[in-house]
Amino acid sequence: MSSIRTSRTLHTPRTRLLTAAATVALAALSLTACSDGTGTRDEGASAAPGSASTPTISATSSTPATDSDSESDATSTGDAKPADAAAPAAKHTAVQASATKKPAAAAKAVTCEGSVTKTVAAPLNRPVNHMLLTVTNTGTKTCYLYGYPAVRFGEAQSVPPVIEDSQPQAVVTLDPGQSGYASISLSATDGSGTHGRTEKSLTVYFQGRSGNESVGKGATPRLPAKGTYIDDSLQVTYWQQSMDDAISW
Repeated sequence: MSSIRTSRTLHTPRTRLLTAAATVALAALSLTACSDGTGTRDEGASAAPGSASTPTISATSSTPATDSDSESDATSTGDAKPADAAAPAAKHTAVQASATKKPAAAAKAVTCEGSVTKTVAAPLNRPVNHMLLTVTNTGTKTCYLYGYPAVRFGEAQSVPPVIEDSQPQAVVTLDPGQSGYASISLSATDGSGTHGRTEKSLTVYFQGRSGNESVGKGATPRLPAKGTYIDDSLQVTYWQQSMDDAISW
């Protein structure tokens, strides 16, 4: 019994010495790792989740961006539908506005001249030695007959004078289809006229607002086949709104 105790007594201190030595070695390794300045490998490994968190943040931040883009696209698509629907409406409105303006444009008056009128020259029985000029508005706009007709028979170098007393109160206004009138005193009834001659062509020129010159295209109404006799007493009236006023001179 005493030998067994001695054996246990000798074995126990040795075991304790080995255990203590192992503990010291572990402590030394721990101190060395702490003083290394780089952190333990475990800490480095634990940083891996932190590193993994960067893609996670990036992915998280990109995800709202993608959602936002999708929402923007959805919003844009949603907005596009009303915009597309509004386009025909806007076009329809523009057409309506254009249609509204057309009558206004058509109503804007222009100067009566050969390209928008038709002129007819007809000899009159009463008063004698007179000719009636009828100008009809063939255009789509109202036109004004300013002043008096500047007529030229044949190759005349000048136009006959106007009868001043025939000037109307207002400018003659012709709506589309309406007519204005003027009369031409061709020759003296008492034979007092000079340089009498027969002419077979007539050109009628139209005055502008100023009355100082002709405007637009002239008219060439047909004369009777036998021609028209005129002399130096030739004169014209101002344009008149009615035929009765034109032939009263």
